[in-house]
Amino acid sequence: MINFPIIDSHIHLLDRQRFGYSWSSGSSWATGATKLQRNWTVDDLSSYSKPYHVQGFVFIEADVDMPQYLDEAEWVASSAENDSRIMACVASLPLEKGLAIEPEMARVASLHRVRGVRRLIQNMQDSATILDRDFLGAINLLPKYDLSFDICIDPHQFEHTIEMVERCPSVSFVLDHMGKPEIKDSRRQDFWRRQIRQLAALPNVVCKVSGLLTQADHATWNAEQVLPFIHHVIEYFGVDRVLFGGDWPVLELAASYREWVDVVDHATQLLPNADRRKIFRDNAIRIYRLDA
Repeated sequence: MINFPIIDSHIHLLDRQRFGYSWSSGSSWATGATKLQRNWTVDDLSSYSKPYHVQGFVFIEADVDMPQYLDEAEWVASSAENDSRIMACVASLPLEKGLAIEPEMARVASLHRVRGVRRLIQNMQDSATILDRDFLGAINLLPKYDLSFDICIDPHQFEHTIEMVERCPSVSFVLDHMGKPEIKDSRRQDFWRRQIRQLAALPNVVCKVSGLLTQADHATWNAEQVLPFIHHVIEYFGVDRVLFGGDWPVLELAASYREWVDVVDHATQLLPNADRRKIFRDNAIRIYRLDA
């Protein structure tokens, strides 16, 4: 069992009085997502994560309805002023606006504890959009503001994603949810493994061990199904480029926080304790430049 405080690299907070979250009702993947139809707070995380101690976390934008993305970033930044558990924020920006996004990028970069940006590629009908001149121009602005980019894709979008990373060598990328392997479809798993190896060969990208259980059957998953995927990511990215993420509260659709930590704990049990600390806290501190 993990016997040190966790720093979680991927947490969402939901405030339904402030924001709309259309994705959480009626979406094809979120069958049963009525469980998410309430507010989810920092105190909830502290409660739901027991017996593990989550010292702090990186808030990841929660795909609020447009055009609320700046309001969400400002809300989280303000909350972080009063709660040290919110150690960093990855904000949403519509990077398809190209260089015209720079004033908004500068605005979010000035906010307390904002460390990165995410634009959900998985929601794009055609992921070739990320190779357009406008999108690449916006991505390449990120180092100017000391911001990283969180990549959230479906597996069929790997090809365009790898090319984007290759074309933006000065940008620091973080792959969310291990590229969302199709655990329920064994025919597609070799494809995922090949893409992970290709992406891991690029030095400017790291990978979150997160979001895996919601890719499995929510009712029947077991650890033996998912452990090989975690082992594969650690093998190719290495312990210095892998970081633990809860993807909570979306995780609650498939498992409890404790169950997910137990899975990753089991997957890493043969590693030296120093390497386990890297995965469960130290890499998040380094990659998102946290004050921990």
